[in-house]
Amino acid sequence: MLAANRNVRDGIVVGLIGYAGVAVFYSGFDLLAARGLLYTVDLLGKAVFAGLRDPGAINFPLQLDWTAIMQYNALHFVLAMAIGQVVTGLVGQAERKPSQRFAVIFVIVAGFVVTVLGVGRLTSDMRPFLPWWSIVVANGLASLMAAAYLLRRRPGLWRLLIVGREPH
Repeated sequence: MLAANRNVRDGIVVGLIGYAGVAVFYSGFDLLAARGLLYTVDLLGKAVFAGLRDPGAINFPLQLDWTAIMQYNALHFVLAMAIGQVVTGLVGQAERKPSQRFAVIFVIVAGFVVTVLGVGRLTSDMRPFLPWWSIVVANGLASLMAAAYLLRRRPGLWRLLIVGREPH
C-alpha cells in the first residue's frame, strides 16, 4: 500500500509539474510575441469550447473569453493529472518488474509523441500562432521537469531504467 500511495502522490506532483510547465512556457511565448499573457490559452479555449474554427478570425484582436480560458485550464489540468498518474504507474511497474523497463520506456515515449501529434492535429488551423516547434518544446520541457522530479524522488530509478537493476 505504501508504494501505491507514493505513486498517487508522485502522480499528482508530476501532473502539476507538467501542467505548470506548459502553462508557463506559453505565457512566456505569448509575452515575447507581444500578444498578452493568456493569448494562447484563450485561443485554445475558444477553439475547444466555443467552436472557433476560422483561422482568419485570429488575425484580428479578440476579446479574452474568461469562460473559455477557465474551461480550457480545467481540461488541461485534468489531462495533466491523468498523465501524471499513468506515468508514475508505469514507473512503479518498472520498479516492481525491471524486466519490463523497455516496455515502460516505450509507452512513456510513445505517449509523449501521441500527445504532441494530438495537440498538433487539433490545433492545425492555428499553426501561424501555435507553431509545431512550440508544441514540442512546451511538452518536452514539461516532461524533462517531471522526469527530474521523479529521478530525484526515486534514487536508483535512472540506473533501474537503463541497466535493469537498482544499485547495491
